[in-house]
Amino acid sequence: MRILLLAAGSMVLASMMDLNMVYGDESLIWDPKGLVGDDALEVLWEEGGFTEGAAAGPDGSMYFSDFAQPFNARPARIMKYDPASGNTTIHCADSKMGNGLMFTREGRLLACCASPLGGARALVEITPDGMVNPIHERIDGKRFNSPNDLVIARDGTVFFTDPKYVGPEELELDGFFVYKMTTNGEVSIATTEIDKPNGIVLSPDQRSIYIAETDNGSAKADIEEGFKPGRMTLNVFKLKDGELSKRKVLYDFGEQTGVDGMTVDKDGRIYAAVRSADDFGLWVFNSKGKVLAKIKTPSLPTNCSFGKGDESQRLYITAGGGFYRIQMNTIGYHPAID
Repeated sequence: MRILLLAAGSMVLASMMDLNMVYGDESLIWDPKGLVGDDALEVLWEEGGFTEGAAAGPDGSMYFSDFAQPFNARPARIMKYDPASGNTTIHCADSKMGNGLMFTREGRLLACCASPLGGARALVEITPDGMVNPIHERIDGKRFNSPNDLVIARDGTVFFTDPKYVGPEELELDGFFVYKMTTNGEVSIATTEIDKPNGIVLSPDQRSIYIAETDNGSAKADIEEGFKPGRMTLNVFKLKDGELSKRKVLYDFGEQTGVDGMTVDKDGRIYAAVRSADDFGLWVFNSKGKVLAKIKTPSLPTNCSFGKGDESQRLYITAGGGFYRIQMNTIGYHPAID
C-alpha cells in the first residue's frame, strides 16, 4: 500500500455556489470542523477499470465492484479487500454488471446489476462462492432499466434505484423510479419524484432516506449526442411505515454533475461522491444539506462506505479504477445492522 498525498502547491479550487471555500496550500482537504483524521488518501488498489459500490462485509472485509474499461474488455467483477492482510482478490468473476452493493443483517450480499453487455438488469444476491442469483428482474412483467444502488433498512426492507445512463438496451418502463422490496419479496414503486435516481442511503434513526438525483439527460449517453443534462440534486424524504413523504431538496448542484453513491456516519452526516468536473471528491453534508467538509479524490469518485469493527472510522472510497481509504474522526453507520 502507498499513501497518496493530496498536495496542491499554491492551488486554489473554484468555490461552488456561495460557499467561498479555499483549499489550503498543503492539502486538498477542506475540513474546518476537524472531521477528517488524516491528510492523505491511502491507495489500496489501482488495477481496475471503473470501480463502484463499496460495502463492508460481516467479517470486516470490504467489497467493491469493478467494470472493465472499455466495458467489453472483460466481465464486470466484484472484488474483496482484506484490511488485515492488505490483499485484494476477486470474489465474483462475472457479476453480470454488478454495481451498488450492500450486506443484509443475515450476511447476504445484495447487488444492483446494470444493463449494458448482457447485464442482469436486476436486484440480485451474490453468493459466498461468487454466483449471481437474481431476486427481481421485472416489475409488472417489464424489465428494470438498469438498477444502480440500494440501501437495506434494519427491518430488511430494500430500497433501490433504477436509472439508466449508457448502453443500447431499450427501456421497457415509463420512467426512472425508486423501488421498495419488502421482507416478503414484494416490489413496488417507492417514489417517482426523482427524475433519475442514483445513490441512496438511510439516516441512522431510519426516519429519513437520502436520494441523489443525477440526470445526465440520456439513457444511451455512450451512443447518443446532443442531449441536455437535467436536475442534479441531493434530496431527503421522510420515511414512515415504509412509505416516503414528498421530497425536499437539500442541495442543488445547478449545471454541475451531482452525487453518485453515498454513506452516513452515526451522527447523521452524509458522505457523498460528488462528480462535479469543477470540484469533484467526497463531500460531507449535515442532515440539512450544509457542506461540512470536502476530500479531493484522484479522479471522479463513485461511491463510499465506512468499514466495520477496527475499520469503523475509515472511509473507503471508489474512484476511477482504484480503491482508497482515509481515517476519519467520525464513526460509520451501516443501516442494515447498526
